[in-house]
Formats: sequence, structure tokens, C-alpha cells
Amino acid sequence: MNVLLITLDQFRGDCLSAAGHEVVRTPNLDYLAANGVRFARHYSQAAPCGPGRAALYTGMYQMNNRVVANGTPLDGRFDNLALAGRRAGYLPTLFGYTDQAVDPRSINNPDDPRLSTYEGVLPGFEHELDLTGDHAPLRAWLVSLGYDSLPEGVGPLLASERNRPAHHSVSAFLTNEAAAWITQQSQPWFAHLSYLRPHPPYSAAGNFSTMYSAATKPAPIVPTADVHPFHRAALANAAAAAPQDSTSMAWKQSQYYGMISEVDEQLGRLWNALRAAGCWDDTLIIVTADHGEQMGDHGLMGKLGYWNESYHIPGIVRDPRRPVGHGRVVRAFTENVDIMPTLCEAFGLPIPGQCDGRSLTDFLAGDEPRAWRTAAHWEFDWRDLLIACGAFDDPLERRLEQLSLAVLRTDHAAYVQFGDGSFCCFDLVLDPTWRTEITDPARVLVLAQEMLIWRSQHTDRTLTGMLMQDGGIGRWPVSPAAPLRHSMVER
Repeated sequence: MNVLLITLDQFRGDCLSAAGHEVVRTPNLDYLAANGVRFARHYSQAAPCGPGRAALYTGMYQMNNRVVANGTPLDGRFDNLALAGRRAGYLPTLFGYTDQAVDPRSINNPDDPRLSTYEGVLPGFEHELDLTGDHAPLRAWLVSLGYDSLPEGVGPLLASERNRPAHHSVSAFLTNEAAAWITQQSQPWFAHLSYLRPHPPYSAAGNFSTMYSAATKPAPIVPTADVHPFHRAALANAAAAAPQDSTSMAWKQSQYYGMISEVDEQLGRLWNALRAAGCWDDTLIIVTADHGEQMGDHGLMGKLGYWNESYHIPGIVRDPRRPVGHGRVVRAFTENVDIMPTLCEAFGLPIPGQCDGRSLTDFLAGDEPRAWRTAAHWEFDWRDLLIACGAFDDPLERRLEQLSLAVLRTDHAAYVQFGDGSFCCFDLVLDPTWRTEITDPARVLVLAQEMLIWRSQHTDRTLTGMLMQDGGIGRWPVSPAAPLRHSMVER
């Protein structure tokens, strides 16, 4: 079985026509959902890119992997889905980027360039197409097409896509390279296609830049007058960085929708390439994102904080071995930490003890897993903003841990716990826009207890399942005769 893992950067979970969005059109993602399983309430576990991807790639919550910012090193002791693929006999191959900073303890040369960037490659992947740094392969391709004057810097290069035909976009380039590579494979393969779009700059390629009008639909969620101090600070920071009016917001929204439809078109080309190579029915396809996008909701752009819009993302899986589940829409809460356990089961490997997620295999087979979660969880840490401003010069300053939050989102409520002891609690039945707070202490207490239980159950368990005793390492409860199945030992 081939494995194709696709990430779409900064893709909101509600921006699918299959999910009922009133404006944006995504026919090729809709097609995959109709021929696979769509997870309607699928969530990222962190933002921005580096933290969100660390959770996806390791199957671990941020409180355990501790990648709290773009540039926080990913601890080299952790397993990940690329290393798992290698253990299963694949050569995991990357098109794009993974945004994982290297563990500096694994580098002996202080001049190693990997120590100067957060755009590192996740251990275990071979880089077939490198879209990090200045996007040199993309520039070379555009030059070969006759473009003799390209803007300096990645941002301007991508912003100028609206002046080029859509088939000359970064998404088209990645699709071209991946499709050509697929046709050359003679053995089962594992590829990770990491598409940049619909990540900013808000500039859709070619005709997609005019596909949607600049009339804002749906209207952004307006923040209430009385908001948490964190929200107030985020609004002030956004206003200082890039003041927004309704016109500029609507234009950005039209470009965001255009970028979504443009990358969706490229996925249609990819589906056709899989068929042409004769491997559509031999390939497990997983489509998700690293995080979402505020798109003006609650007065904010980008991805940050505790809001649903920054963490609700697409989750679509097509397993051709399990056609009974095709066309299913799962409304249970699922999370990006579930992807690594799902892949491990597909690889025929034991799920590593580090994983906080659970396999989605039962859902794919049309069944219901036993004792599934009743809430989604995510975390956000903003210590890097204060460190960058020079507010803290002690790397062990414990007050930095106050600059964090964790969210527990159930069917009925969303509880946000801040590291400084404050909290928010929103009634999602009365108001699904996260603006009406629950004031009944008894209701808040129940949610706070659920948050504590969640954290207690998922505290790092790397070695807690082992005991050394006569006869060797055993499981807990210990049986010396029972072999230990744990990736840390297997490697």
C-alpha cells in the first residue's frame, strides 16, 4: 500500500463546500471525501506552523513534545511518522517543508546551517523537493519558463502569483514534481506533500485571484466589548501591525478563498496522476492542515490564541482497503495527534507509547471505536513574543510558562485555561461564536476538572510503561515473559 500524506497550510476546516460553506468551492476535496471518510470536527493541537506540525508528526500534545514556537527544537528522542515509515520498509519522501527545528544536541558543528533556521526537515524524510528558505527550485523553474525578473524574498515572490497564470503557481510546481515522481516509482512508496497554500501572502494565483468577489461572506465574528486581557492584547497588537478596514478584510478573504480553490484544483490533478500511474486504489490518502486561519473573526487575522477558527481544520482519509466506510462523515472529535497512530496501524507497526492520539482505523472501517474522546484539545504558547522583545533574559524563567493556554472544547462548551490562572468559559449552545461566557461556577468547575484529568492522563509516558526486573524489561503490569513492544526499545 502506498501512503500519501498531504498538508494544506493554514486551511480552515469550514472552508470546504462539502462542509456546507456558502461561498468557497472545493470539488476535488469534496470528491475525496465522498470516496473516503470526512472528519467534520477535526482539530490541530497547536499553532503556528512549527508547533502544529510537531503535534501532527509525533502524535503528541504540545505539553509533551514542547515545541512551543517556530524555532523551538524538536527533541531528537521522539519518534515520528517518517521514522515509523522507515521501520516499515518505506523511504519517506518529502515535497515541500516540515518546519521542524533540529535538536541542537545532535549537531557537532557550531556552523551547521540547520542551527540557524526553523525550516528544518523532520528526521526520517528524504527531501525530494525543497521548498524552504528562498524557494530556490521554484525560482529556477520560473526562470526556465521565461520569467526574467522575479521579486526578491519569498513573500513578494508568492504575492506576485496573481500576475502569473495559475499553472505557474507554487502549488502547480509542487504537483508537477510529485506527479512525475509517482510515475517513476516501482515499489510501494510513502510521500508527504506539504502545500504552502492557502498560507499568506493573501494573493491567489492567476484567475483564482478574481474568482471570488471582495464582498465579505460570511461576515466576520465581531468581538464583544468585554474580552479577556489576552484577546485585548491580541487586538492591540494586530491593530499596530496592520490596521484592518472592511475593504481590506474583504479583499484578503476573497484571496484566501481563491488560494483554497487553486490548491484544490491541483489536488484534482494529483488524483488524476494517481489514476494514470495505476495506484489510485493502492494508495492510502490523508489530507489535513497544520492549523487554521482567523480570517477576521474576533477581529484577528492569522492563527493564534484559543479560537476555534485557528484550530478547526480539514480531516479527510481515503483507505481503499476499507470501502465500506467510504462516503462517511464522522462527527466525533478527532485530532491531528491521531494521524501518527493511524499510520502506524497502516504500516503494521505497534503504536509508540509516546502517542497521545488514537488510531482512526475503526472509523475508516465504518465502525465506532471503544470509549472515544468527548472533547477536542489544543494549546497555544506566546513566550517567543516576549523573548523577542527582550522582556526575559533568563531561559529558565518560570514566568514564561504563564504565557500559555490550553483549550478543552466539548459539544456544549469551550473552557480556556491560561497559565497565569485566569480562564474563559464559553456556552456553545447559546452562542456558537465563542462570545457568551458561562458564569455558573458549578458548570465551570466541571470543565476545569475535565481539563485537569486530560492533562493528568496525557503527561509524558515515554518510559512509564516499563519496569526493569528479573528477566528483563517488561510491560506494566509486568510480565517478564511478555515481550515489550515499544519503539524506543525497537530502535
